[in-house]
Amino acid sequence: MPYTKSPRPYKHEYEMQKKRGEHDDRMERQRARRTLDKKGVNRDGKDVAHTKALSKGGSNSDGYKLQAPSKNRSFKRNSDGSMK
Repeated sequence: MPYTKSPRPYKHEYEMQKKRGEHDDRMERQRARRTLDKKGVNRDGKDVAHTKALSKGGSNSDGYKLQAPSKNRSFKRNSDGSMK
């Protein structure tokens, strides 16, 4: 008998992301990346880092910059992924 995997509940996951407020942060990150791409900035191998972290209430208007992934991801984190 072949193994059949139950379908993943994408719609439910998306709704949960919106309830947790993750969707807004993801859109903010995406807008920052697209703005840099429009300007023609080469961001190969770099992360777009927000000056004030989105998890701390920051936004694109607070500023963002290109940063090495090792620098951008090296903060101590809470269990929910937000910065300490």
